[in-house]
Amino acid sequence: MSTLPENLLRKLAEIEEQYAHLEAELLEPEVLADHRRVRSCSIRKAALQPLVERYRHWSLLQRRIEEARNVAAGENDPELVDLARGELDELETESAALFEELQSLLVTADDMAIGSLILEIRAGVGGDEAALWAGDLVEMYQRFAAQRKWSCEELDRSEGDVGGCKLCLLSVAGEGAWANLCFEGGTHQVKRVPATEAQGRVHTSTATVAVLPEPEEVDVQLDANDVKEMITTATGPGGQNVNKVSTAVHLIHEPTGIEVRMQDTKSQSQNREKAWKLLRARLYERQKAEADAERAQQRRSMIGSGSRAEKIRTYRAKENLVVDHRLGESYNLEKSLAGELQPMIDALVELETANRLADL
Repeated sequence: MSTLPENLLRKLAEIEEQYAHLEAELLEPEVLADHRRVRSCSIRKAALQPLVERYRHWSLLQRRIEEARNVAAGENDPELVDLARGELDELETESAALFEELQSLLVTADDMAIGSLILEIRAGVGGDEAALWAGDLVEMYQRFAAQRKWSCEELDRSEGDVGGCKLCLLSVAGEGAWANLCFEGGTHQVKRVPATEAQGRVHTSTATVAVLPEPEEVDVQLDANDVKEMITTATGPGGQNVNKVSTAVHLIHEPTGIEVRMQDTKSQSQNREKAWKLLRARLYERQKAEADAERAQQRRSMIGSGSRAEKIRTYRAKENLVVDHRLGESYNLEKSLAGELQPMIDALVELETANRLADL
């Protein structure tokens, strides 16, 4: 029989308790009246459900295994002993298979429980072509989110001079959103003939993607007294009203120096809500990175700010291929840009799961 280590059993018991708490929370009238809390609780509950169901079934199997062993050891009737031993073999085979599933689900449970994130796509090296490339990546992620039926909201966008974007912030929410997109952080390199190239030469340009898990307000240590808030007029194009009316929100988290500016809408209240949302995400990311660093020797992880400086993927237009350097595998470029990222992401999840299991 495969026996789970004590530390994993404690973790599973904690997750089962979280699941029961979410079930109870979704029955509370004040939660049901708040559609945001309902969505958040539902996403987290759905993420934990496969793990909790398998853990409960595994626990049931352990009780049945113990009963079969007692019968096999204590019965005098040879026929009953044979039946008990036959049942014991079947139960232990099923338990061993479930043991493998449990471990895989357990090491990804924290990722699955994060249902929303912010994607920050920035043009890198390559001038106007880099901005066009960043715009292509934005559209790729929007298409992927649509295929997964996730919500995808544009929080902020700075347009490129000839198209595309210098910067775009996307808020993505849905079941498994973080678990799938957390591997996208890093430098994305493209080799192609730019639309801005008159002589047909292949250029190499880059865009960087940052993936910030968006926490619940209760999950991040943020004291409003530590935040300096300023309301200013918006800058850039937009007409007289945008540049004269004070609607832009500028937040500074003084202990860390993290700054957020938001002027995406003409509404000061909407800009404030978006600015605080982004500030919480950036602060949570820093707190999570610090916690990950403390565990770095015990657990390898693809999540974290360190991987962003690395080239994770090259998109080759001539060969119609995208190469993920972490996997050493190639995928169809046209399909990937159309949002069909799931095969590549599934392979990354499998690789990371194997790495985490090796570190248990």
